[in-house]
Amino acid sequence: MSQSIDKKAKKRKHASADIGQGVEPSTKRAKKDKAEKGNKVKSSSKLDKGKARATDGGNEFRVVQASMVVSIPPVFANNLQAGVEDMLDSLLMRYIPALQGVVLAHDNLRFLDSVATVKADCPFTNCRIAFDATVWSPQAGMKLVGKVKLCSPDHVALLVHRTFNVSIPRHHIPTEQWEFEYGPAENDPEFGTDTAAEEMEMQLDPESAADTGLEGTGRWVHKLTGTKLGSSDGYLEFTVVGLTIANQMLSLVGSIQLDPFSPKHIPTHSTPTTSDPQAAARTSGPAEITENLQELGLDEDVDSEEDTFGMLGRMGDEAAAREAERRAQEEGAAKKDKKRKRKEAKTQAEGELGAASSHGKAKKKKS
Repeated sequence: MSQSIDKKAKKRKHASADIGQGVEPSTKRAKKDKAEKGNKVKSSSKLDKGKARATDGGNEFRVVQASMVVSIPPVFANNLQAGVEDMLDSLLMRYIPALQGVVLAHDNLRFLDSVATVKADCPFTNCRIAFDATVWSPQAGMKLVGKVKLCSPDHVALLVHRTFNVSIPRHHIPTEQWEFEYGPAENDPEFGTDTAAEEMEMQLDPESAADTGLEGTGRWVHKLTGTKLGSSDGYLEFTVVGLTIANQMLSLVGSIQLDPFSPKHIPTHSTPTTSDPQAAARTSGPAEITENLQELGLDEDVDSEEDTFGMLGRMGDEAAAREAERRAQEEGAAKKDKKRKRKEAKTQAEGELGAASSHGKAKKKKS
């Protein structure tokens, strides 16, 4: 008993000595060390997360950990993994909105449940899976490099990674520095030798001719130096300004302007000033149509964003819409006229019926 009392006294002395020297007790120090370690771990994890987001945002290729529920056909009942891989293969080279990119490859397939389920009489097997997907996910503002494939007065077409289409419209090309140079005509004697040489080169090596874009009708060249748009091997750096998704296919809209997101690069369409240009276009001949288009600022020589055929098509749509509205108004007026006539006939019939009944009563009184 005396020994236990002595031990307690020694512990109290050590604790009091630590406090007197400004040192915390061992239990408090341990708790404090754990708290400091926890804070360090939290801060490091925050930094790591921030770095990961920064690197993911600046790279067009990403690896995404995805999970989903799949229904496996009964033909893969003996090998569920083969069925899931076959379904994942069908997602390749398609834009998946949930992954925000085009799926290029999948790996590390794993089942999240040890047992699959079959619901009611449905023969499909339902299970939850997870996998790593490599996606191509470009974002607006990224700078990418593509190879020039086609040049026209309206746009420049490129290929990124020999797979994905990119279009650079005219209003995203600095026309104060670059101009479009039309190619030679088919029967132009001045360029006959060049075209013959190009045709011979295309016949000998069609792949290299397609890569250099010899099938185009012209090219964009610098106004001062005369160099063509793109480097010597045809590669051009651009800024992504938009994404176009159609039929699960992703294409990009690019720009080579210094400030691609400036409002001054937004095209402004000219509006017609005449009261009814559609009627004038319908009733006039070819020469008069040309004159009307010139008055509207749609001449072929004028540099406008909307072509003549597009304007004529839009004018035809507007005329059809007005015709449909006129027909609807006429039908409404006809319905109102029918109701009015029916109401008048009804009131007239009621009046005749009332007169006949009064006449009958008068005869009864006389009798």
